Amino acid sequence: MNKLHKKRYLKLESYLNRTTNLKFPSHLLPKVGQFCRNLNPRSLRARLTVGIAVVAAVGMGSLAMWISWKMQDILVVTHKQSIKYIGERLPQEVEIYSDMMSMEKGMQKAVNNLTINNTLLWIRDTDGAVAAQSAQLKASRKLNYLKTLSDMPLTPKVSEVKGGYWILCGSPLMVSGEKMGTLYIAQDITEDQVMFMSMIRSLGIASLLTIGGLTVAIAFYIQRSLQPLQRMGQLTQNISADDLGEAHIHLDNAPSELKELAQTFDEMLVRLHQSWEQQRQFVSNVSHELRTPLTVVSGYLQSTLRRGNNLTQPQREALEIAGSEADRTIQLLQDLLDLARVDSGHLHFNLEPLVLNDLVQEIAEMARQYSNRVIQVESPNSDIEVKADTNRLKQVLLNLIDNAVKYSDSGQPVTLKLDYVGEWGRIQVCDRGNGIPLQHQARIFERFYRVDDARARSTGGCGLGLSIVQTLVEGMGGRVTVRSQLGKGSVFSVTLPIN
Repeated sequence: MNKLHKKRYLKLESYLNRTTNLKFPSHLLPKVGQFCRNLNPRSLRARLTVGIAVVAAVGMGSLAMWISWKMQDILVVTHKQSIKYIGERLPQEVEIYSDMMSMEKGMQKAVNNLTINNTLLWIRDTDGAVAAQSAQLKASRKLNYLKTLSDMPLTPKVSEVKGGYWILCGSPLMVSGEKMGTLYIAQDITEDQVMFMSMIRSLGIASLLTIGGLTVAIAFYIQRSLQPLQRMGQLTQNISADDLGEAHIHLDNAPSELKELAQTFDEMLVRLHQSWEQQRQFVSNVSHELRTPLTVVSGYLQSTLRRGNNLTQPQREALEIAGSEADRTIQLLQDLLDLARVDSGHLHFNLEPLVLNDLVQEIAEMARQYSNRVIQVESPNSDIEVKADTNRLKQVLLNLIDNAVKYSDSGQPVTLKLDYVGEWGRIQVCDRGNGIPLQHQARIFERFYRVDDARARSTGGCGLGLSIVQTLVEGMGGRVTVRSQLGKGSVFSVTLPIN
């Protein structure tokens, strides 16, 4: 390699080494760690990041491979041109020197003239004996192994010989049209090859660091670009049926496509709100219109039963069934009306301080009369005061006691427990029934949800009682929960804020 090429290679290697020694800013490491922990492999952000990173890696890798190939090609071509020049020049000089001296001395003189750094020449005559050789071959025994090589290529070729890299070439030596033997040329490129491999490693490390840096930069850019979508997801997460009319998606500094999507989503929310309001109004109107005539029908049925002394037994049973179903339907309509009032915001609560001890005793006495069951009350000696609506709380507790009575054996008592839980007053309705399966406990407060449809029909349930209980308790600022085990019964807990 000539001095100009070597100087350029040294500059390139120095630049690459400086590049590979760059350190990632330490203040960004926590952000990178947090980003990696939050990265979901199935998310759009991950897919875009991986896709662009792969494209960048393929592009950088292809560029690095092309640069490596071109650098090696330049290195080898430069040496091959030097060997080719020697191969063409030596026969001419042998011919010139042979006119002034013997052929053997002319060969040696030509070999000496054309021997340069790291390039060795030797000539074998037609008998295979060495007729001339470079001075280095004579002085160094370590290089004698080169003269033992056979089957050298006619064109220069890079070969690895005893841990070193050489460009070897062997061609017939023709002087004045007569073959005088064979010319062998060996050029040592080990130093250049080692330097080339070092640069390739540096280039590879620089490429990897560049790909890593690009990946991190792309990931952060994509994360920032997808923030409007994340914001949109967060806004829609908190939208409930009650918020449909007021919910709007506001995206500032978002791309036009996302703004169009947000606008379309707002229009959809408006349509949903209108449909929901129509459904609420329909339920409310139907419940109100049907309750009055059914109440009249129930009244006539009860009156007929009281005065019908001439009724036969089948007629009396039929009227009793009709009256029972009418009463159940009236109760269902009343529940639907209550829910419709809550949904429309027309159900108001008269919250005032009250003592739970007295109220629960009163409700327990009422429950004993209509259920003929043992209703126990366990309360502390001190009064438990909460802030609630008396009538609504009575409705809640009667619903829970009614459920406990329906779904437990007649010989088992229903227990009401009172106590404090932190800043809350708590009422527990405990039964010893069959219990509620775990997979149903999270859904029993949903409207029209029933654990066992067959059993619900036999007990007259319609799946609205617990939904109304939850609605009323939450309307008073409290909460209701359930804890149940199969075969051991259920415990419904109502907690209300302390006055």
